[in-house]
Amino acid sequence: MAIRERLSGNEAVATAMKQINPDVVAAYPITPSTEIPQYFSNFVANGSVSTEFIAVESEHSAMSACIGASAAGARVMSATSSQGLAYMFEMLYIASGMRLPLTLVVANRALSAPINIHNDHSDSMGARDSGFIQLYCENNQEAYDNTIMAIKITEKTKLPVMVCYDGFITSHSVENISLMENEEVKQFIGEYTPDEYLLDSTKNISMGPLAMQEVYFEKRIELAKAMEDAQDVIIEVSKEFEKITGRKYGLYETYQLEDADYGIVLLNSTAGTAKDVVDELRNKGIKAGLLKPRCFRPLPYNEIPEELRHLKSLAILDKSDTINAYSGPLFSEITSTLYHQNIQIPTINYIYGLGGMDVTTQDIKSVYMDLQEIAKTGKITQVRKFLFDNKEVD
Repeated sequence: MAIRERLSGNEAVATAMKQINPDVVAAYPITPSTEIPQYFSNFVANGSVSTEFIAVESEHSAMSACIGASAAGARVMSATSSQGLAYMFEMLYIASGMRLPLTLVVANRALSAPINIHNDHSDSMGARDSGFIQLYCENNQEAYDNTIMAIKITEKTKLPVMVCYDGFITSHSVENISLMENEEVKQFIGEYTPDEYLLDSTKNISMGPLAMQEVYFEKRIELAKAMEDAQDVIIEVSKEFEKITGRKYGLYETYQLEDADYGIVLLNSTAGTAKDVVDELRNKGIKAGLLKPRCFRPLPYNEIPEELRHLKSLAILDKSDTINAYSGPLFSEITSTLYHQNIQIPTINYIYGLGGMDVTTQDIKSVYMDLQEIAKTGKITQVRKFLFDNKEVD
């Protein structure tokens, strides 16, 4: 039976971690994810969980401890943001390359410089090629649900999973959500029984040895194949979750997109704002639609283009910039999938919300107005624009 609660995103994630009761949590505090280990350490102190909580001296150490614990056969979790994720960077590749299951919650925050504690996606997008599965969350409910599903996904794929949601916007805002019963969570994730682990006295194994060219290449191919196969695992786990909770998750979500003329693709909490705009425009007879990827790694490269094929014009919104003088990361990857399916849609990129800059319904509405003009003329004078201070800046 569902439990109704009012929780912030960080509280919701900490509650999910409490219900999961992992063997090890290693974490170092950084805004805006600090509350997650703070809440969880209280659960450790009052005996609500049997978890070994390791208060490390840095985020690099947090991921190192998680890697060691996972290699030893433990169910492992951590949380971080921004520079903390950047400080883990070296160890992210080791976690995935060693095929170690672990769950990392990221409350998205802008990377310095200049120093900024507010939300954008530059941290997780900077780690997009690290071999982590990446799941993005629109609201507190999705943050809670994806954290629970991540446990099963990481253990089935033997790939680490990153659960991403917007700092402060989601992490600190309180919303009504539905929690699972403790026993439901326990039954859903099951007991963790790794095939191989360092403390298994019945097997002699080595982890992380030097690999020369041929072996290294072979292991990177295996890692790439595991990410391809992860898509089916995510779908399977999501269907199991739906049977228990009634909440449906796919690799992405569409909103009023089926018959839309003008579409937007974007991640995380701004999808809620965009849905309101879609409703408003639909009431005026304008066929607006939205696609929100839940899964950025692995990228649903076959499915997403099919959802967009019929559009007259398309905008892809990035809450980070690659600083490549061309476009944001989401734009580059989505347009690449369209190209390889020979789908030609006039497509424009908007960089928005950097450093926590407010994104209003008026901002989103202006994008849809641009899309109408693009559909009429078929012309895009500049691929990338910046949405700044309620104005478009070339």
